[in-house]
Amino acid sequence: MTTCTFESATTETDVDAESATPDTDPDTVPNADPDTEGDAGGDAGGDARRVSVTTPEPVDADTTPEPADDDTRTHTHAPQGIHPRPGCVITADGSYAARLALGGACWFAERWTLDGPEPYAVPLPAHQPEEPGTEVLPLTDGRVLIHRTAAGRHLFSLLYPTGPDTGELPLGAVECPEPDAPLWLLPPAPAGERAYALAVGRGSTAVWLVAGGTFGPELLAEVPGQCSGGVWLDREGRLLALDRALDGRTKTVVIDLERGGEVSPLLQIADDSDDRLLLADPDSGLLLIGSDAPSPGQQRLGWGVLGSTLPVRFPECLRLDGARVTPFAIQPGQVLTPESCAVALRYDYDDGTGGSWVGLWRPAERHVHHLAAPEGWLAGAGLWTRTGELLLPYANGAVPCGVARVAAPARVFRAPAAAPTTTPRSAPRPVPLQQAPLAGRKPASSTKLQQQGRDEVSDVTSVTSAR
Repeated sequence: MTTCTFESATTETDVDAESATPDTDPDTVPNADPDTEGDAGGDAGGDARRVSVTTPEPVDADTTPEPADDDTRTHTHAPQGIHPRPGCVITADGSYAARLALGGACWFAERWTLDGPEPYAVPLPAHQPEEPGTEVLPLTDGRVLIHRTAAGRHLFSLLYPTGPDTGELPLGAVECPEPDAPLWLLPPAPAGERAYALAVGRGSTAVWLVAGGTFGPELLAEVPGQCSGGVWLDREGRLLALDRALDGRTKTVVIDLERGGEVSPLLQIADDSDDRLLLADPDSGLLLIGSDAPSPGQQRLGWGVLGSTLPVRFPECLRLDGARVTPFAIQPGQVLTPESCAVALRYDYDDGTGGSWVGLWRPAERHVHHLAAPEGWLAGAGLWTRTGELLLPYANGAVPCGVARVAAPARVFRAPAAAPTTTPRSAPRPVPLQQAPLAGRKPASSTKLQQQGRDEVSDVTSVTSAR
């Protein structure tokens, strides 16, 4: 079992250890009130950049759009795994975003404010340039968590604007006994006041609370096996789904952070398949799944519903030869109707050439709407509003901080056709699914896969409700 040690923050700052938690009111930090940043004559950090909002044009659904070039001003650390990290990180409520930006030859943290009349960016440069592999993550109080590495130690601090300078509050360090053991930040927690990290060892994975604790980083759970991914299943930040590699197979398990890191199975399509949870929506229970069950040795994108007994489907329309597809946003608020949720997809060429483009899709439809990404899109970053508008952050030479808005395509309702003389055989369409309650349910046994129309379906959905 791998155990990491940690060091608490030093006492060199004027803030006591208890104020290191993001629960602290922003007013207690000098000039950290998000409402005052960017005002005339008092821009936080001295360089708040504003732009207008644009809307990209859709392209013909039968053609692949020209992908946008990668943004050379942005760099994010990509942990071990099969999916790329986004160009920036957005809080769960969509109020802030953060990225590592490039100014001249120097990298620095940059925070974006997204919940105002128009987006604007606030640079948060430290006393020395950041390393290209540095991770950043925004909190809902306006501060930005930064994860640095030095001599095998993982250092965590909170950055915030204070007049023309950047304030920094050290939180502590995590040191793993294995020098090459990877440690990376998990996606933003739903509440937005805490931040978590995974430390992967040879035989186990540690879940750390790195911001929001009382006395620096706290070890919350030790999970047997090597874990990756990280998807939140609830709005309280209690249930965390991880993709665990154990005994030669990868299956998704759920960690209950309020019950001492209790581990229970969540996703198993077949005994000999590798199944990963890519994205989840707590409102509807919609799950987006990556699995090689329908095509052994080849990962496919499918969808199911938490706790449902209906099968996991792998739509053929999501496949595109020579390209990799990654879901990055689900429309929230669609309670009881997961099949109507709009889903945003990122497409990348398998050979790594070119850039990325966007696909829009609903589980109830067998069609993907392809869009050319805005120039300088921070690839893989985006957020749906409850009203069905997709927000895509981007930055380029002309627009240093921009958000493109894309309306979800209208749902297609098929009119009943005239009765034919002979009734042809047709595949049944997915029926409306019910929201799964968070109650214990044992996974069903796995069976073979069968073909239904253009969707490949696993006979039994082994997606269990998290406890």
